[in-house]
Amino acid sequence: MKNNTLSDRLTAIFSNKVLLFKIAITIFHLVGVMGMSLPVLRPYFQLLTPFHLLLSTILLFVFHKEWNKAFIGFMIISFTIGYGSEVMGVHTGFPFGNYSYGPVLGFQMLEVPLLIGVNWLLLVYLTGGVLHSKIHNNFLAAAIASLMMVVLDYLIEPVAVKLDFWTWENDVIPLSNFIGWFGVAFLIHLIYRKLSFEKQNPLSLYLLINLTIFFILLNILL
Repeated sequence: MKNNTLSDRLTAIFSNKVLLFKIAITIFHLVGVMGMSLPVLRPYFQLLTPFHLLLSTILLFVFHKEWNKAFIGFMIISFTIGYGSEVMGVHTGFPFGNYSYGPVLGFQMLEVPLLIGVNWLLLVYLTGGVLHSKIHNNFLAAAIASLMMVVLDYLIEPVAVKLDFWTWENDVIPLSNFIGWFGVAFLIHLIYRKLSFEKQNPLSLYLLINLTIFFILLNILL
């Protein structure tokens, strides 16, 4: 009887794709925390950072339900605005401050890794999706989602500097970085709200929580 119950539970788990992907996301982030926090393994896990970001995005988009023109447009626009703001930031200091990227995040164009555009797309999609059905006012939803992204960036910044994702002038993270993050995020979130596509994704909140815990732990361990 016990064996049958265990078998039934295992069958239920493996037939639930959402649960399987959630388990994979948690394992993936826990392994990442361990690898990044151990000096002997850290160089190898730094090389895996682009893969980590891409895999998180792919796992999320597996469960996106509506690949219409509006969603494709959102992907292109969010990538372009996010990436473009980073190019402008690296070359002019506006809107984030004076900084430069290291080699860890992979292939670069105009001195900015292409994956940074993916990062903007991912974070807007996650924070926007979490709030979409809860707040109906577009400006309020965009503002709160942008604040969520600023909080996450606050957690990311010390880790990113220690892992050589990027470096700041005089090793100081300026207030302008967080103001700029809010402004760029707010613009993309308004576009996200205006475009008509399915915004509910069963992995959005779960992945956002995992990313947050991931960087909280690295802030403690590094």
